Amino acid sequence: MKRRDFVKIGGLGATAIIIEGCNASGKPEKKEILPLVDLNETKVISTWSSGLKANKTAIKILKNNGSALDAIEKGLNVVESDPENTSVGVGGLPDANGNVTLDACIMDHNFNCGSVSYIKNIENPISVARKVMEETPHIMLSGKGAYEFALKNGFSHKNLLTESSKKSWEDWKKENNYKLPAINHENHDTIAMIAMDRKGNMATGCTTSGWAYKMEGRVGDSPIIGSGVYLDNEVGAACATGLGEAIIKICGSHAIVELMRNGVSPQQACKIAVERIKKSNKDLKDLQVGFIAMNKKGEIGSYSLYSGFNYAYQDIQRSKLIDSQYDLDWEN
Repeated sequence: MKRRDFVKIGGLGATAIIIEGCNASGKPEKKEILPLVDLNETKVISTWSSGLKANKTAIKILKNNGSALDAIEKGLNVVESDPENTSVGVGGLPDANGNVTLDACIMDHNFNCGSVSYIKNIENPISVARKVMEETPHIMLSGKGAYEFALKNGFSHKNLLTESSKKSWEDWKKENNYKLPAINHENHDTIAMIAMDRKGNMATGCTTSGWAYKMEGRVGDSPIIGSGVYLDNEVGAACATGLGEAIIKICGSHAIVELMRNGVSPQQACKIAVERIKKSNKDLKDLQVGFIAMNKKGEIGSYSLYSGFNYAYQDIQRSKLIDSQYDLDWEN
């Protein structure tokens, strides 16, 4: 867009521009072009420190007038392809049998969504989830079906178990007698992201290798629309991280969006969701859950059950890691 055109649009504020033209048959028609929002309003948030790198890729797309959906996919790809991250994609810690199985979902501003669960040997499940959304009549594909769909759509088979993660799994078998590690401040399992683009549209998604050394076949909240993520473009979006079993019980992300629909701030909505987690689980020991949310105004909130949760914030001017407010302290 040329600068003079941008200035014209900016001067119109929220007023739409009507451009007259002709369609393919030569008949006159009018097209409505909505003004772009201020570049300063584009922003990205994502869970945990791994989100810092993901956000930088996402904001580059948004700065170039790219869609929030593209920003989500390409941003999360960064973490999925990082072998140093043991909770997502390549290098993710395996299940009890030594298999790396991945979950992911994505959702756009038109309620379109796609998901994959228990997929193996595919590096970027968030991209497969988007393909499910765009190329099939379904929302979720799982296991072998998701894997075969990925291969048919240009994705390559890849061994996701790195030597480092394999050694951690072998040590766990010897030392812990197959006892699952706790989901706490030292063991988290998801990167989730929310973005807002220059058209004012939002998108959200998450990707994970799930609970380390989980039972074969286990799937958490991350690929479940309404639990791991949820978005209503008129209201806002929310994402979750932590113990998926607890998040599924309250449909955590959907609950937060509905609270925001009723006028609750993103911060307070996340806090209320954590309070519901407390009520729906008798044993809170080693049960970490964290939420992030953004409303249509660009206001942001986060809250976790225990201390230790943080999220990455990125706009065109700054990037920072923010410690979330929380309900309980691990030390007490």
